[in-house]
Amino acid sequence: MTPESIEVGGRPRTYTVVGEADGKPSRALVLIFHGSSQTGQTHRRFTGTAYDSLASTGEAVVVYLDGHKGNWNDARRNSSFPARTDNMDDIGFTRTVAEKLAASHRIDTGRVFLVGYSNGGQMVMRLMHEAPDLIAGAAVIAATLPAPENFLAADASPAPMPVALIHGTKDRIVPYAGGEMRWWVRTLFKVGGRSLSAPQTAAYFAEHNGITEEPVTSRLPQRTGSTDGTSVERTSYQQQGRPPVVLYTVHGGGHTIPGSAKGPALLGRTSQDVDTAALLDEFFGIRR
Repeated sequence: MTPESIEVGGRPRTYTVVGEADGKPSRALVLIFHGSSQTGQTHRRFTGTAYDSLASTGEAVVVYLDGHKGNWNDARRNSSFPARTDNMDDIGFTRTVAEKLAASHRIDTGRVFLVGYSNGGQMVMRLMHEAPDLIAGAAVIAATLPAPENFLAADASPAPMPVALIHGTKDRIVPYAGGEMRWWVRTLFKVGGRSLSAPQTAAYFAEHNGITEEPVTSRLPQRTGSTDGTSVERTSYQQQGRPPVVLYTVHGGGHTIPGSAKGPALLGRTSQDVDTAALLDEFFGIRR
């Protein structure tokens, strides 16, 4: 685990690398975008270092990026935290890190995957629209697409790519059903505006991937002895020759990341029926 610093747009930016520089050639790069009020390191602890496992066999490098004063310059029109008001170049930051790691860690630039949670998920969706050439696949957790009038990147179009979305139905911060956030969320996190629902977000990306067939929904098996009060449903948008889109609906889940590390109780329930890192590894073929 190596802390690194670079300069982007005249500002110092930091990130943490998990994975040796002299590993296998043509490795995947997994860029992790934390949630509001976090850093890369606090998000790493928040997830119980689960994403580190992707780098354990030397087939991928995991990077925890640090936002500006705890946030990312996402494309929600009504965001008013410093990353937005200071107009941080988070797209340039992402590109610079990917280019640097490609040179230093033998990364295959065609295998760069993004994983974002909450505000980090919003940032990933912005990157999907404004820097799609960078991305081989994207995962969005506990975040939904801003409605068109609230989305500054609405005029851009994401390139077809595999997309995984994970969202809890009892998420009190980013509602699964979309719409306006609650007043206390808008005040606390300095965000606003309307958002699509999680199913609408999945359908949006499926449409942009050229998928016209109806999605197929199935219930995932519960872990033996599971007592967390959640269940997971997978809705898959698939069509021959098109990148898939999958929505994992965590029934009873909160503003959390499924896995062995439980989030704080105030965020709601954490499903332990699936391991997010393993799920994304399989879906994207990160450690192929």
